[in-house]
Amino acid sequence: MLENYFPVLLFMVVGLLVGAAPMLLGRGVSILLGTHKPDAEKLSPYECGFDAFEDARMQFDVRYYLVAILFILFDLEVAFLLPWAAVIKEIGFPGFVAMMVFLGILVVGFIYEWMKGALEWE
Repeated sequence: MLENYFPVLLFMVVGLLVGAAPMLLGRGVSILLGTHKPDAEKLSPYECGFDAFEDARMQFDVRYYLVAILFILFDLEVAFLLPWAAVIKEIGFPGFVAMMVFLGILVVGFIYEWMKGALEWE
């Protein structure tokens, strides 16, 4: 029974190694070869475009959330393509048609967002 889970365990170990090895290697190279000259510009916050040490109740621009939600939406929709591509031979033409309908709905939604200006960042 447990031998059925060995590929999953192996996948997790390799995934952790692939994720951790570049970080550890990069850190080691940085310590050995890098120059450490921090200044105010390098240490400034960058994620959302404003200083993080202001009033906690200040208003965010709704476009920031809109772009983030649209990214997550389309990113998750594209994640359905990989399993579909892996089993396309088994599901045949009906599976192909179903995915084309799915992608068609996705494209219609994308065009609607584009026409409404949801993707514009002024």
